[in-house]
Amino acid sequence: MATSTTDAGPKTGDVPPQPRTTIGIISLGDMGSGLARLLVAHGYAVATNVFGRSQDTLIRAVRADVQLLQSDVELIEACDVILSVVPPRDAQATAQRIADAAILSTRTAPVYFADLNAVSPATCRSIAALFGTPSPSTSPDDAETDTDGIVRFIDGSILGGPPSPPTTTTTTTTTTTTGEAWTVPLLPTSGPHDISLIPTYGAHLAATLHTKHISPCIGAASGLKMCFASLSKGYAAIAIQATTTAHKLGILPDLQDALRELVPGGLARMERAVVGAPPKAYRWVREMEEIAATHADEGGLAADLFLGAADVFRFVADETVLGGEKVGKRVRGTTVEDVAVAIGEGVERKRRRVGKKGVS
Repeated sequence: MATSTTDAGPKTGDVPPQPRTTIGIISLGDMGSGLARLLVAHGYAVATNVFGRSQDTLIRAVRADVQLLQSDVELIEACDVILSVVPPRDAQATAQRIADAAILSTRTAPVYFADLNAVSPATCRSIAALFGTPSPSTSPDDAETDTDGIVRFIDGSILGGPPSPPTTTTTTTTTTTTGEAWTVPLLPTSGPHDISLIPTYGAHLAATLHTKHISPCIGAASGLKMCFASLSKGYAAIAIQATTTAHKLGILPDLQDALRELVPGGLARMERAVVGAPPKAYRWVREMEEIAATHADEGGLAADLFLGAADVFRFVADETVLGGEKVGKRVRGTTVEDVAVAIGEGVERKRRRVGKKGVS
């Protein structure tokens, strides 16, 4: 858990007098604004399209020293790399916006579009096709470079929490690009384009973002995210159900005691998962559906397990007061007990509404 959100920044001598290049970010949620602060601290200019965005997004952009633009065309013309960091349900529409804007842009130099969203390999390949990028599913021998348009597509994903500056302490991976250690997630990438090979700034940008190019095949990085999130966010759905039912049975303290005694680190993991989920539940619905599709399409396995997890998060988001929670502005669900209480309240409301026992 981070102990501070203060941006300590890199050592002065490591920041160039002029920005290395301009990076676009869509959009500036918790993760996007963290990436923006990391990039600015390491000598990059960052821009975003704020047209139609919320006041919270504008505030985050200003606090992160991000340039405010009013259209996707402006974003393409200002940026050499664009990072898409949006809820999974918005990934395809966001990519379509960039594809449409690229047609209207007067830019002639390539712009790299990295889709870092939690989507299945199949969804990622369909997104890549918007930019004329061939999308081999499994064989590196079939990987090609794209030939149409100015946009160079990169399949990417984010494993871990938002970047945090040197004065904070978390459990994710660190980088020392500027001589002071930022805590950053791992950003696996795949496809025909590797960020580290972009001329001039690519190697530095890849080190700053902690990227790892794992395959020439589009879908590999997205698939890794799906498998990783199966174990992390999938566990959160299980933990929410277990603790809610335990609370209803009056045995939640006993469950917590058993985890403390029998599973090293298990109690802390459960508490982090349950308490951390509510503000993100709305976006995890689609992520669980994408995970289900991944296991079905790529692994030949049943989708039911993660479709059930999607239902858990859908209930939290749509049927309880926890659906209104925001990161950094928590009111309800700050303890395991209160998450269980809030979900129990939602269960009772739905039971009364549908007039039958149980929640479908």
